[in-house]
Amino acid sequence: MLNVKPGWKNWQLLTEKGRHIWAFKPSSNNINHHLQNAEAISDQEIAQLQEDFLFDKSNNPNSGDKVFRASAIAANFDEFTGRLPRLPFKAQKIADSLIKGINYYARLQSDDGHWPGDYGGPLFLLPGLLVASYISGTPFPKAHQEMMKLYLFNHQNKDAGWGMHIEGESTMFGTVMQYVSLRILGVDKNHEALLKARDWIQNNGGVTGIPSWGKFYLSTLNLYDWQGFNSLFPEMWLFPKWLPFHPSRYWCHSRMVYLPMAYCYAQRIKVPENEFILSLRDELYGDTFATIDWPKQRNALCPNDNYTKLSPVLKWMNLFTNSYEKVSCSWLRKKALAYILRYLNAEDAQTDYIDIGPVNKAINSICIWHAYGSESEPFKKHVARWYDYLWVAEDGMKMNGYNGSQLWDTAFATRAILESDLGKLFPETIQKSYRFIDLSQIKAEHSTHAEFFRHPMIGCWPFSTTENGWPVADCTAEGLSATLATHASGLVNPVIDEQRIEQAVDSILSYQNKDGGWATYELTRAPKWLEKLNPSEVFADIMIDYSWTECTAACVIALLEIQEAYPDYKTNLIHQAIKAGLQFILKQQKADGSWYGAWAVCFTYATWFAVEAISKAKGKGYFNESILIDSTNKACVFLIGKQKADGGWGETFESCSKLVYSEAETSQVVNTAWAVLTLMVADFKDNNVIDAGVNLLLSRQTDTGDWLQEKISGVFNYNCMITYANYRNIFPIWALNRYYNQIIQE
Repeated sequence: MLNVKPGWKNWQLLTEKGRHIWAFKPSSNNINHHLQNAEAISDQEIAQLQEDFLFDKSNNPNSGDKVFRASAIAANFDEFTGRLPRLPFKAQKIADSLIKGINYYARLQSDDGHWPGDYGGPLFLLPGLLVASYISGTPFPKAHQEMMKLYLFNHQNKDAGWGMHIEGESTMFGTVMQYVSLRILGVDKNHEALLKARDWIQNNGGVTGIPSWGKFYLSTLNLYDWQGFNSLFPEMWLFPKWLPFHPSRYWCHSRMVYLPMAYCYAQRIKVPENEFILSLRDELYGDTFATIDWPKQRNALCPNDNYTKLSPVLKWMNLFTNSYEKVSCSWLRKKALAYILRYLNAEDAQTDYIDIGPVNKAINSICIWHAYGSESEPFKKHVARWYDYLWVAEDGMKMNGYNGSQLWDTAFATRAILESDLGKLFPETIQKSYRFIDLSQIKAEHSTHAEFFRHPMIGCWPFSTTENGWPVADCTAEGLSATLATHASGLVNPVIDEQRIEQAVDSILSYQNKDGGWATYELTRAPKWLEKLNPSEVFADIMIDYSWTECTAACVIALLEIQEAYPDYKTNLIHQAIKAGLQFILKQQKADGSWYGAWAVCFTYATWFAVEAISKAKGKGYFNESILIDSTNKACVFLIGKQKADGGWGETFESCSKLVYSEAETSQVVNTAWAVLTLMVADFKDNNVIDAGVNLLLSRQTDTGDWLQEKISGVFNYNCMITYANYRNIFPIWALNRYYNQIIQE
């Protein structure tokens, strides 16, 4: 059983329609009253937190989400009471594991039907929020500050630096931003950990080598000079929208980050010099700050941070825009700023102040504070939503990579449980998840969606919650697939009617790109050469919304299922969409039979998605059958070549960043589940290979029915990893359920 530490019990997760708020000793379950006791934390309680949230990252930097899970299990005493028919020994063994696994996971389900979970991992997110907090004079309560300090200290590397994410080697971006964050949180400059971090910074070239996003944050803190930051040319937003490099054509995450950055840059927002800022300058630069040639630092970059080199095209553009700053037209700048602020207000309204993600959430907050003041209603709404991004685990308090992965995880979990008839033994779990899926489908359009470049959203599903309000193509596909699976189970009274299902199908069709694939939030809006303007240095392929294997496969699978469930709806159009999608997937297959995964680690993930889509299309006249068979055979050859001696599979995050398969020292249950799912759906004939993978999953299951958290399993933009705490349950359950389904049919 889990050893629940006293300090953990003081934190409670409050949920409402998917919203997550961690509260310190809440006096009620009202999600809006969560700060009442956090500021009044006693010295004794702080000491308890410091003792109970010590975390040793040396063996595994990934937390096990123990605080939430301990609380959820303690609050839910319902045990499985269903009955199974007498089964052969092999099937009985799998069924027992599944019952235990589903029962455990069902007890983590929130009352509104979704599964909460840790979605942290990146280390540059919390610093951005703390910068916004400091600039606006809006400190977090003491309890939150203590937990944030613990998180940052817990993830310091042995060399005294910090990485861009919890498994990453130390970088200038990670180290400087965590250092500044700890100082904002009140840690003394002579703290041993900070003294060592300063040595790391100096030994690796100094602060001016921080990447551009770090330069931005430091500039707002008056710890770097805006002259050392390349112009963001706010007037670009006034360009004709038909231009291929108009910002409206950027991938939405880049668009919504560089939009508020441009506002801050144009206003040259920075805190006034004070004793704290002057001390930080001295700590970071010594006595050199006043003598630095700032324009020469614009492209300075620590080698540890150099993932994407600035292109010659971007350097020429920077030369032009930096020169323009010397003669910029005041009335044109004013017009650009007015437009940007109107756009920022629209993003806030469209997302109920959650915003698309954590980076623009923090920077939007700075902009709204600057424009309207700390006592304004818009800024207060921003601050209220800061807490939606915070998550408590045994390693402290972190900032999630989104306001959660609620819909995504719930759709996957629903499909995993319903993979066989065993899922019908958990009707209440499915009924609750269906209610959340119903709640999460977007049913209305924003009045400003067309004006501010949003893809139509009625009928779509988001990644997290409807309040977040950003529809996603593959989330819509997964929401639709989960809906169809739930309807087919007979466990619910269908409230997602035919009209809403057709709206979802129409949305999926509207997302298909000319190359036959599907991207994430929008259609691809610009040519790939726009990537030459990528200024980030630390991320790749962020400028446009590319078609991806996983997104495409999810959409193809949903359309295949629709053709079976609703064979008369837009038959020809859907048939052509499936055919083009399959063609795209086949083109992405590598010579070794694998597919690269853009959104999880990595080749096992994308290969599972691709083979699911291809295998479901076999024998249905969508594509040349021999080509489909050859593709899945090559995929199986790839996977069996990567199977480890213990029967499992394991990849590290370096598969994502280096674009070649990176073997983990030990098998990982999530990678193993993806591989086993792939081999089974491909009808791989060597049962010994599959049996070995299944046995690995069985051997790793705990007595409670859980699986332990292993290496990090999510990724974005090639180079930053992110946690999906629920994957360790969802995918082993899914793989075992498919295995059970196959053996009882033998």
